[in-house]
Amino acid sequence: MPGRLRAPTGRYGGKTAEERQAERRRRFLDAALQLFGDTPGFRSTTVAALSETAGLSTRQFYEEFHTLEDVLAALHIQVNGWAEAAVLEAAADAADLPLVERATAVFRAYAGNVAADSRRIRITFVEIIGVSPRLEEQRLARRAGWVDLICAEADAAVARGEAAPRDYRLAATGFIGSVNGLLHDWSAGWVDATLDEVVDELVRQLLGILRPPGWKPQPQR
Repeated sequence: MPGRLRAPTGRYGGKTAEERQAERRRRFLDAALQLFGDTPGFRSTTVAALSETAGLSTRQFYEEFHTLEDVLAALHIQVNGWAEAAVLEAAADAADLPLVERATAVFRAYAGNVAADSRRIRITFVEIIGVSPRLEEQRLARRAGWVDLICAEADAAVARGEAAPRDYRLAATGFIGSVNGLLHDWSAGWVDATLDEVVDELVRQLLGILRPPGWKPQPQR
């Protein structure tokens, strides 16, 4: 269907057109989390099925999106946004703690947010893969954002004398792969461990990167 249909304007049912549009979009994304993140998955979902699950019409779907790929893109951003907000809040709350406690708090916040709903893990690590060049670019861009966040935290630890000075970008990129792989395998039941044990292992890996053998924390001046 070429282009989007024109959305209605004006107030109806006590809500503005913008409020109604936001509600429709939320309902489509909630339905997408259910269908893409569980059964039948993104590739087997139709516009009709998504609209029915959202309790809306296909006409309303095309008022909000061009394709189902647009829905997946928006959902992927939303799920990442939830996790990022949890991490930033935890980092702010733990800003004055020593490195080990700070890293543990941040990763517990991330893992807790993502693992709170197995559908979020599926959207982040499974359904987004291989859909299109556009979504692959988006996935890698979001991954780069997480790398930037880890590098910023590492640089802050270096400034405090808690970590060895170096360029952490390559190490952070590899570490993100470990985070994604371990959380996906844990969610799929392939790792016999509690979520706390998974977080502890990730923290140990990170500390091994930040504090290589032979290096000792430096007292702050």
